[in-house]
Amino acid sequence: MGSGTSLGRVRGLGSAHEGVHHWWHQKLTAGTNLFLMSWLMISIARLPGYDHAAVVTWLSSAWVAVPMALLIVSVCYHFRLGLQVVIEDYMHDAGRVVSIVLLNVFVAAVAATALFAILKVALGAAA
Repeated sequence: MGSGTSLGRVRGLGSAHEGVHHWWHQKLTAGTNLFLMSWLMISIARLPGYDHAAVVTWLSSAWVAVPMALLIVSVCYHFRLGLQVVIEDYMHDAGRVVSIVLLNVFVAAVAATALFAILKVALGAAA
């Protein structure tokens, strides 16, 4: 038989009492990534031109900048969740904590840079 009590197995709580929280967030972000990536591909396909001016004009719209920002946040969070599971499953030494901290710093830096770029174009800042 498995570990834990029968009630704990029914509630879905493991030894860490985390339940399905992490798994559920992974599935939710996968769904939002699918939806937002579909929106992105359709939006790009519908552009009248693919030159710099057309893309800047397209991204300057709030109706485009907001879903783009949501896409960045969702993809980065999904990436962090997935890689955190890999690190926790396959690293068993002290480097595990350092790896998770570095992962969090990397994801935060990537998300901040991407969001800054989107906001810069959307708010019309000079290049």
